[in-house]
Amino acid sequence: MDRLNYINSGNADYINSLYEAYKQDPESVDYGWQKFFEGFEFNINTNATGTAASTAAPGVDDKTYDHFLKEIKVLNMIDGYRSRGHLFAKTNPVRERRHYYPGKELETFGLSEADLDTVFNSGVEVGLGAAKLSDIRQLLEDTYCRAIGAEYRYIRNPIKIKWFEDRMEKNRNTPSFTIDEKKSMLNKLNEAVTFENFLGTKFLGQKRFSLEGAEALIPSMDSVIKKGADLGIEEFIIGMAHRGRLNVLTNIMEKTYKEVFSEFEGKNFDSESPFGGDVKYHLGFSTDVITSNGKKVHLSLCPNPSHLEAVDPVVEGITRSKIDFKYNGDHSKIAPILIHGDASVAGQGIVYEVLQMEKLDGYRTGGTIHLVINNQIGFTTNYKDARSSTYCTDVAKTVLSPVFHVNGDDVEALAYVVNLAMEYRQVFNEDVFIDILCYRRYGHNEADEPKFTQPLLYKAIEAHANPLKIYNQKLIDEGSIDATYLKGVEKAFKDELQQKLDESKAEDRFTDTIAMFEGAWSGLHLASHKEFVKAIDTSVPEEELLAIGNKLTTLPADMEFFKKIEKLFEDRKTMVNQTKVFDWAMGELLAYGTLLKEGYPLRLSGEDVKRGTFSHRHAVLTLADSEDEYTPLATIETDAKLSIYNSLLSEYGVLGFEYGYALANPNALTIWEAQFGDFFNGAQIIVDQYIASAETKWQRGNGLVMLLPHGYEGQGPEHSSARVERFMELCADDNIQVANCTTPANFFHILRRQMHRDFRKPLIIFTPKSLLRSPKCVSPIEDFTSGKFHELIDDTYADPKKVKRVLLCTGKVYYDLLDKQQADKRKDVAIVRVEQLYPTPVTQILKVKAKYEKATEFIWVQEEPENMGAWPYICRKFHNDTVINLNVISRNEGSSTATGFAKQHAAQQLYIVSKAFEAPAGKVVKEAIKKTTKKMADAGAD
Repeated sequence: MDRLNYINSGNADYINSLYEAYKQDPESVDYGWQKFFEGFEFNINTNATGTAASTAAPGVDDKTYDHFLKEIKVLNMIDGYRSRGHLFAKTNPVRERRHYYPGKELETFGLSEADLDTVFNSGVEVGLGAAKLSDIRQLLEDTYCRAIGAEYRYIRNPIKIKWFEDRMEKNRNTPSFTIDEKKSMLNKLNEAVTFENFLGTKFLGQKRFSLEGAEALIPSMDSVIKKGADLGIEEFIIGMAHRGRLNVLTNIMEKTYKEVFSEFEGKNFDSESPFGGDVKYHLGFSTDVITSNGKKVHLSLCPNPSHLEAVDPVVEGITRSKIDFKYNGDHSKIAPILIHGDASVAGQGIVYEVLQMEKLDGYRTGGTIHLVINNQIGFTTNYKDARSSTYCTDVAKTVLSPVFHVNGDDVEALAYVVNLAMEYRQVFNEDVFIDILCYRRYGHNEADEPKFTQPLLYKAIEAHANPLKIYNQKLIDEGSIDATYLKGVEKAFKDELQQKLDESKAEDRFTDTIAMFEGAWSGLHLASHKEFVKAIDTSVPEEELLAIGNKLTTLPADMEFFKKIEKLFEDRKTMVNQTKVFDWAMGELLAYGTLLKEGYPLRLSGEDVKRGTFSHRHAVLTLADSEDEYTPLATIETDAKLSIYNSLLSEYGVLGFEYGYALANPNALTIWEAQFGDFFNGAQIIVDQYIASAETKWQRGNGLVMLLPHGYEGQGPEHSSARVERFMELCADDNIQVANCTTPANFFHILRRQMHRDFRKPLIIFTPKSLLRSPKCVSPIEDFTSGKFHELIDDTYADPKKVKRVLLCTGKVYYDLLDKQQADKRKDVAIVRVEQLYPTPVTQILKVKAKYEKATEFIWVQEEPENMGAWPYICRKFHNDTVINLNVISRNEGSSTATGFAKQHAAQQLYIVSKAFEAPAGKVVKEAIKKTTKKMADAGAD
C-alpha cells in the first residue's frame, strides 16, 4: 500500500474516491487496496439492505458504512503499531519504561473491546486476510511490542519499509532457532559470563571494564559474523571502546586466554622494547576464524584510546581502503561493526560526522552494523541527563538508518535482530543500529561504587539474574536441554580457564603476538633513527617529468572549460615547454603524477581539495557547460588507483577516516588537507591519540600525509597559524615528520620520499598560501630532475667570510627576510631555512655554524608569537647547548595566534624583519608585506 499516509485525517471522501477509481479500473489502485475493496464488496453483497447513508457510496447502508469507517480505524491502528509500537516494547530488563501518550489502547484508534470479534478485511495489510480485530492486534503486539522494538517507518523508501514488514510480520519478530543453534548461543553466553566471573575472582581489584549485564553481546556477535559469512562476507573490521573488550578479544577474536592472563600479570613488559605499550583493554587484534558453518572469516579489532567513539572513523577508513584494494570495490565482501555505549553514541559528535559519510562516494563502506551496549548510564550520569532525545540512537534517524531496540536478557531476540540487520546491510548497503537494552553490573570500573549516584537502579540490578541463568532456564522450560547440561559446560570451561592461568603463571615473561609487518605491510619495517634521517634520491628524469607535465596541462579540445581555467592551463603548459620553471601547484601535481606513473595509488581528500582552498590546485575541473568533471591526473597511463574527493565539512571524522585508510594500505599515498591549517584542531584527538602515538602504544605505523596551510598574511587569528607548536610538542621517538617547505621542488621531493622509503611515518607539512602565486616561490626543472629532499637549505647569497649574523627560519617568513637582504645587499647576514623541523637536522645546523666561523649571533626568526611556532621546541632542543646559542626574534607572546587588524599585522611583520637585520625594514619590504596583506584580505578568510 501507499503507506496509508492519509489515514490520520479520517477522510472518508478520499476513501470513496479511491473506491470509485477501483470500480472503474481495479488496476488503478494499489494491490493492497484492490484486496481491501474486494472484501468490502463481498461484505456489501452479503449484508446490504438497499438503503445508503448520505455520506456513503451508492448502494451502501449505514451498517456497512460504519464498518467501512472502522476498517479505516483498523488500518490506522496497524499504522500506529508500526510507527510507535517500539515505545511500548518490553525492552528494558531492569526497570519500567517511561510512559508515552497517546498509548496503544483500542480507544486511541477509535475502537473498543466490542470490536475484538469483528472480522476486518484490513487484516490483508498484515498478511492475515480478513481477520478478527483480536487476531490483528495480537499479531501487532507480538511483532512490535515484545522484546524487540523496531523503528523504521521514517525511512523514505517504501521498498525498504515493505522489506522489513514482510519479514517481521510474517514471523511476528519471533526467533526460530534449532536446538543446536540454541545450545551454541548458550555456550557463547556461558563463555561470556564465566570469563568475567573468572577474571573478577582471580584478578581482584584490577580494571577490566566488565561486560557483565551485557553478556548477550557475545552470542550476538557470533551470530552476526556467522550470518555475514553465509551472505558472502569474508572480513569484518570491528571498533569498540573498553567495556567488554577483553571478552570480545577472547570469545570472538579467539585471542588466547593465556595471553590475556599474562597481560593482567604484566608479563608482556619488555624493558628493551622500543614500544611504550598501552593498557590491555585498548589493544587491537587480528585473526582468522572458522564459523560453525565452516566459513573462514578474517576479524580485525582496531586498537582504540579512551576517547569514546574516536575509533569509529578509523574503522570506516580501514574498511574503505580494503574495499578499494583488496576486494576490487566490492563492499559485499567486508563489513564494519561499531560497538557503542549509550552515553557516547548520543553525546559524541564524531558519531554524527561518521554517519554523514555513509552515502558519500569518497567514504561509503557498504553499510555499518552498529551495536549499542545500552547500560542506561554514562559513568555516573543518569540517561535522562545524558541526552534530550528519546533514545540514545536517535542520531541514526538523520541518515534514515533503521533502529532496533532489544531486551538484552533475550539472547534469541538479539541474535534474530542482528541476523536481520546483516541481511538488510547486504541487500541495501546501509547502516543499521541495534540498541541492546541491558545494564552495567558494577560501576564504571570494578572498584567504582555505583550506589553513590544510582541507588535504586543498582538495587534492582543486584536482584536481577544474569542473562545466562535466564536463558538456561528458558531452554529447560521449553525442553531444549535438561537441568544438567549447563553445569557440564560451565565446569569444562572453568577448567580450561584455570589451566591457561596456570600455564601463564609458570612463564616468567610473555611476548605479545602483534605482527606489524604482515599482509599489506609486508616488505616494510620499523625504521632505525639512522634510516629515518638518511637522504634518498627522489629525482625524476627530465624526459619523463616533461611527458607527465604535458599530460597534466593539456585540456581536451572537445570539452568546454571556464576561460580562466584555460588561461591557467596555458600558463602551466608554458612552464613545461618553455620556461621549465614550476610554481607550487605544478610541483605538487608533478609529484602526484610521477608517483602514479610508478604504480603508487593516490588518495587526496579534505574540504575543497579538488580546486584547492586558494584556487591553486585545480586537480579536478568542472566543465563550463555541465557538472561533468575532468581530471588531468587520470590521463596518466598507470594501473594505480587515483582518488580525489572533496570531503564533508568535517575534520575529526575525515582525518580519522584517512588515518584508517592509510593504515590499511601503506603502499598508497594518502593525503588529508585542511581548508586552513588551524582547522585541524577540530581533529586534535586523532592527532594526539593516533597519528603521534599509535606506533609506540599499539605497534601500528602509518604513512598519512597532512597538508596544513600556514602563514601570517593578515588574515586574522583563525587563518594564520596551523599551530606548529602543537605538533612539535608531540615529537619524540622518531614518531612523526614535520616540515615547512619553501620551494615547490622540495615539496615535490618530500611527497615522493614518503613512498620511496621502506618504512612509514606520518608526515605533517605546513603549506603556503600567499606563496602559491609568488613569482619568487618557484623551482627550475633541475631541482626536480636531480637531488632529493633538503632538510635544510643554506644561503647561497651571503658571503661566509663576512657573515656576522645567521638567521635560522622556516616557511614563508624566509621570503620577507630575503626581500630585505636583497634590497640592502646584506651579504653579512645569512638566511638558513630549516625545511624539516622534525627530525631536526641538528648535524646540518652545526655544519652551518662551522661554515660561518666569523658569525657571533645565531637567531631563530619566526612569524608566530614567541610562545608558539617552532621556537618552544627549538629552544628546548638547543637549551644550554655549548656549541650553538640561539636567540629568537618573533611576535610577542600572546594568547591568540595573530591580530585581526591588517595594519597591526603589517607593523608586526615589519618589526620582525627590521629586528632581524637591525635596520629599518625599508620601502621594498614594506611594499611587499603591504601587497601580500591586501591580496590575502581580498581573497577572503572565511
